[in-house]
Amino acid sequence: MASISCCALACIVLFYVSVPVSAHKVTDNPADKLVAELNSNRTARKGSSALFNNPGLACIALQYIKAYGGDCDSVGGKNAKKPPDAEIAETFAPNCGVEVSSLAPFTGRLLGCQSKYIQPKQAFSDILVTNDKALEIVHNSNHSEVGAGVSGADGGGPYFWCVLFSNGKGNSSFAFEGGVAKSTRPGCYSGANDDCSGSYSFFRHPRLWPILVGAFIVMSYASLV
Repeated sequence: MASISCCALACIVLFYVSVPVSAHKVTDNPADKLVAELNSNRTARKGSSALFNNPGLACIALQYIKAYGGDCDSVGGKNAKKPPDAEIAETFAPNCGVEVSSLAPFTGRLLGCQSKYIQPKQAFSDILVTNDKALEIVHNSNHSEVGAGVSGADGGGPYFWCVLFSNGKGNSSFAFEGGVAKSTRPGCYSGANDDCSGSYSFFRHPRLWPILVGAFIVMSYASLV
């Protein structure tokens, strides 16, 4: 009887854990939160307006991250590298299902990487915007849209944050084939109700810890009855 109770409770807990990840795609998406923080920073300054959160551009940002193959050392410093521009049309756009004819020029880029996952607000201020040059990129008047991608390597660290800016025309630039956003894993991108995969889901739901601990205690007690 105790064994049956334990199995039933375990199933309930697993079901509960899985629901928030899929049910709150926008609010629990760190890429969306990163864009929200960026737009908040822009609108706080006179003369700067919020940018359109373009999911197609954001998917390109996620592909941009994947081009680094988890190599954090290639992001900044003397060993910094940049994916060839040709990859945008030849690889990134097709992987996202973005129409090549709808690609627009980039007007800015912010890219950061570190071993541990941190909250989007902290990533914005501590990783991406750490100097005046980065702040100038954020408030550049040539931008009209933005897209952010967040991903870890193999479901864990290091964690990459990428923000791409463009002067494209809203819904007509970086358009998805058939108008449907394409899901790419691992990681997530802003603007498309895309949920994160890998270890993000657990750490972005701290309230699940008490549930799991409580379930463990109950199951341990049940095994003794």
